[in-house]
Amino acid sequence: MAREIFTEEHEAFRDMVRSFIAKEIAPYHAQWEKDEIVSRDVWLAAGRQGLLGIEMPEEYGGGGNDDYRYYTIFNEELARAMATGPGFAVHNDVVGGYLVQLLNDEQKARWLPGYCSGELITAIAMTEPAAGSDLQGMKTTAVKDGDDYILNGSKTFITNGILSDLVIVAAKTDPDAGARGVSLLMVERGMEGFERGRNLDKVGMHAQDTAELFFDNVRIPAKNLLGEEGMGFIYLMQNLARERLCIAVSAVSGAEQAFETTLEYCKTREAFGRAIGKFQHNRFTLAEMKTEITVSRAFVDQCIAKEVKGELSAEEASMAKYWTTEMLKTVVDRCVQLHGGYGYMNEYPIAKAYQDVRIQTIFGGTTEIMKEIIGRSLGV
Repeated sequence: MAREIFTEEHEAFRDMVRSFIAKEIAPYHAQWEKDEIVSRDVWLAAGRQGLLGIEMPEEYGGGGNDDYRYYTIFNEELARAMATGPGFAVHNDVVGGYLVQLLNDEQKARWLPGYCSGELITAIAMTEPAAGSDLQGMKTTAVKDGDDYILNGSKTFITNGILSDLVIVAAKTDPDAGARGVSLLMVERGMEGFERGRNLDKVGMHAQDTAELFFDNVRIPAKNLLGEEGMGFIYLMQNLARERLCIAVSAVSGAEQAFETTLEYCKTREAFGRAIGKFQHNRFTLAEMKTEITVSRAFVDQCIAKEVKGELSAEEASMAKYWTTEMLKTVVDRCVQLHGGYGYMNEYPIAKAYQDVRIQTIFGGTTEIMKEIIGRSLGV
């Protein structure tokens, strides 16, 4: 089914992204998997190529283009290349959504040039050890002390946690005010009392640095407050839709790649004297996957079009995230089965996909949270 949301300019950008991945990521990703972290050089390369901060003002080194389809293309091609190491999506899609809306002029001048060049790698810290998807249950606090905030607490499962130079940290500035008591603070590398824990040992996505962060009486200047005090929870809710769409975009592209790899395998792998794709059960399985992926693609493309117009709702983004990540998990599992014993061998890409995709139904809000958001929108 032909896609109708992209122009020739978008497809030219896609060609450039593919060339970038082939040159700057593909030759090194296996080593990054062993190192459990990517090289900062790839961030600088992405900055030189204009792939970071596409929506940021040109005066700060950005692309000056707020067309979300460019980030979509970047994420799709990374997913198809199984390049799970570089945390570009967190930097561009997630953190970028906050920065473009909330930075004041002084903050823009201070942080955006490095953000766009790849010299300042960013992260966002919401999740805590005892409060995963329950953002209102966070324990991290930031108490006002003159012109500063004193930040105490910890965060976990933070993508770009080791490499990050600038972290948006959600903290309670008024513990008695509920959701209205949460604020966002920009924590910079080197601030006294800001420590990184271990690079977490994950089931998959081994090249991506995912870390614990600790804050022990970290003194944060008030000028590092992002937006207004007490508005943090609202900012989080406003920006989570784009984060969830980003995950859905990658999920569909990941499913397409897994399917295409498996389809080719089914055409060439023989059993009992014929290609395994010739067996009716396997052919039906392939037909089911193709249909599920195609239907998911159509819905996600509609969501992308709505995001470009600024019309994507939290409920629609939750539907996209829930449906596509569950679909991806199921598709990859069936692809492994079709590969037989070879599907369990790490030398086959489908085995890596099997490890990498399991987190998709968890991060960015679990499937259960997505269903709760959708259900509430129904008035029940």
